[in-house]
Amino acid sequence: MPDLSRRRALTAATALAGATALAVPAARASAPAHDHDSPAAFDEVYRGRRIQGRPSSGGGHHHGGYAVFVDGVELHVMRNADGTWISVVSHYDPVSSPRAAARAAVDELQGARLLPFPASPAN
Repeated sequence: MPDLSRRRALTAATALAGATALAVPAARASAPAHDHDSPAAFDEVYRGRRIQGRPSSGGGHHHGGYAVFVDGVELHVMRNADGTWISVVSHYDPVSSPRAAARAAVDELQGARLLPFPASPAN
């Protein structure tokens, strides 16, 4: 195997940096718009449970600016980079919308009450 010269190493590094510079804007352009793409509000009874969802103003990166409730208790939801949603109840089963996340949580709870989830650990 031939030795890697300084010139070849610099050429390879420059080519890699150029390819990365071109790939980053393309990746950003294809990412979903979290702030401008908020789902519509909903309020319905699903399997005897009242589920509600609405855009929220205090949305950090975990909530995507959207609040979901099951029988008045907040169900913490998060929007993934690919546009799918997960909740604290069905974390490993991404769904297409906050409404679908609320329905999946009701299904998973099987009649049990949703308990409040603390935003931060107590000190």
